[in-house]
Amino acid sequence: MSGLSFRRLAFMLLFAFLVWSSSTGTCHARRGKHWRHSRAASASLSKKKAKSHGSGSHHHGGSKSKSKAPSPPKQEVTPPPPEKKGPETFNVLDFGAKGDGDTDDTKAFQSAWASACKVEASTIVVPSEYVFLVGPISFSGPYCEANIVFQLDGTIIAPTNAKAWGSGLLWWIEFTKLKGITIRGNGVIDGKGSVWWQDSPFDDPVDDEAKLIIPLNRTAEENSPFPINSKLGSKMPSTKPTALRFYGSSNVTVTGITIQNSPQCHLKFDNCMEVSVYEMSVSSPGDSVNTDGIHLQNSKDVLIHSTNLACGDDCVSIQTGCSNVYIHNVNCGPGHGISIGGLGRDGTKACVSNITVRDIIMHNTMNGVRIKTWQGGSGSVQGVLFSNIQVSEVELPIVIDQFYCDKGKCKNQTSAVALSGITYEKIKGTYTVKPVHFACSDNLPCMDVTLTGIELKPLQERYHMYDPFCWQTFGELTTPTVPPIDCLQIGKPSSNRIQSDHDSC
Repeated sequence: MSGLSFRRLAFMLLFAFLVWSSSTGTCHARRGKHWRHSRAASASLSKKKAKSHGSGSHHHGGSKSKSKAPSPPKQEVTPPPPEKKGPETFNVLDFGAKGDGDTDDTKAFQSAWASACKVEASTIVVPSEYVFLVGPISFSGPYCEANIVFQLDGTIIAPTNAKAWGSGLLWWIEFTKLKGITIRGNGVIDGKGSVWWQDSPFDDPVDDEAKLIIPLNRTAEENSPFPINSKLGSKMPSTKPTALRFYGSSNVTVTGITIQNSPQCHLKFDNCMEVSVYEMSVSSPGDSVNTDGIHLQNSKDVLIHSTNLACGDDCVSIQTGCSNVYIHNVNCGPGHGISIGGLGRDGTKACVSNITVRDIIMHNTMNGVRIKTWQGGSGSVQGVLFSNIQVSEVELPIVIDQFYCDKGKCKNQTSAVALSGITYEKIKGTYTVKPVHFACSDNLPCMDVTLTGIELKPLQERYHMYDPFCWQTFGELTTPTVPPIDCLQIGKPSSNRIQSDHDSC
């Protein structure tokens, strides 16, 4: 081989070696780049992992795999709980009420109710230091949400213009067909009743027990005219409204407020269940006619306590359809006492049961505790307890009157509401006319009347005074009484009457 050929062969071999060497280095460089990270790159990757997944092991080696490494399990992100909000409030001022005592705020109250009605446990606010003139208004269900609160801290007054009442209404402010309604606060509901009393002071029925109260000079006391006239001099309707009425509602609470000067009843519950009234007041003059404090009708499971009632008729009136009524720690006076009835009017059937009245203070009232029924009625009153009643200057502390008649003359009838299981215990204090008056039906005598711890002393004032009176009243005296109530017939009537469908409930 020539020298030239040898040099060419050597050059070609060297070139081939260089090409092979370059190719091999490139491959190793790629592998090295994949497996051996620079220190800076490793640190950067570690930081990224730490941010994304927290602390964990670093990847240091191994062959590259075609399958992806399993991803860490995804943590379910739980959204934060919704922020708890307080009950929504609807201030009548925000709905256009002026609260100046002259502007008619009825529409503003209606609008506030329309909004509150849609929200469960909402609150309507009637703020303090404002006087709101509101005409007849109904806060109505049954499609309202439950547990609405009417926060009354201001004053609501009734219109004294006869035009606002039309031909007459049975109520002024009404809550109807609601579940869970609370009226609370330090405010006042003022019925401006003097314009009604002044217009017809002699048109209303007169409490029948007034016939037992005869002044010493035998002249009837005259009602003095009321000084306030209705605006525009127009006569108010003969139908007088109740100031605050609840109808067809359950879980009802009234607390804190004052109701005053109602044209007729101050607070009425009709067809209601689970009623609670406490720490509130009723305030009207003793000569305001037919202004009952609290009137119950067809209502069950009623609790009334820690309340002051001053009015011109019964402090509490319990009518037909009432059961499970518990009244305690109540101040009554002026007024006509606490009464069951009148029942059975116009031949109707009346049913009253399980009534407890205890721990009561009565001052300067016509009656103390009373049951009154009309002749001709049917049904029964059963299971009544009057206990721990303190009377002071009360004209007739204990009364059963089954010949009740609040008009000029009533027809004598044989049927009556049957009375049984009536207990009087610890009734003490002073009277000014008669300590006990039991006038029971000829055909349906009162049965199981029990007297215990009766101590009633006369206080001579301006009326003729009488001894205890009993007619067709049967029961027992478990202790001596003051004065002696010898007229009560011990035991049961000789006829041993069996309860019939006529008086069953």
